[in-house]
Amino acid sequence: MSRVRRRWPLAVLLCLALPGLGARAGVEAQAILQTSPLAGFQYHAGKAIFPLMRVGDRLSLHREPDNPHDPRAVRVDWRGVPIGYVPRLDNLDLARLMDRGVPVEARILHLEKARDPWRRVLLEIVVAEEGGEAAVTVK
Repeated sequence: MSRVRRRWPLAVLLCLALPGLGARAGVEAQAILQTSPLAGFQYHAGKAIFPLMRVGDRLSLHREPDNPHDPRAVRVDWRGVPIGYVPRLDNLDLARLMDRGVPVEARILHLEKARDPWRRVLLEIVVAEEGGEAAVTVK
């Protein structure tokens, strides 16, 4: 089975390689790494907290290198409550960035009351600035 290699936008690569480049140019843009559905929502507190969640809510990401099911696991929390994981097929690059200390964060991009748990929550994952803001300056 061949693996599809994801190409990153030039803006993201510039942010990682040349931090502060855009600050000198005075241009700001948000560096979106990926959008992904939330995996495992149905196995966590998802049903109880779904009515409280809103599009735009911040989510925190936590690496779990000792996870017995996936050594590249990235857990997703909403207000300190674990709600699922970045899907295994989408977490390779994200786990590598997090392991290198690149600050990342996520927010809820879409919510849907669907029977299919893979359609309930859509995440947007971005490179975060040192101050915790989700904007990155690029040229």
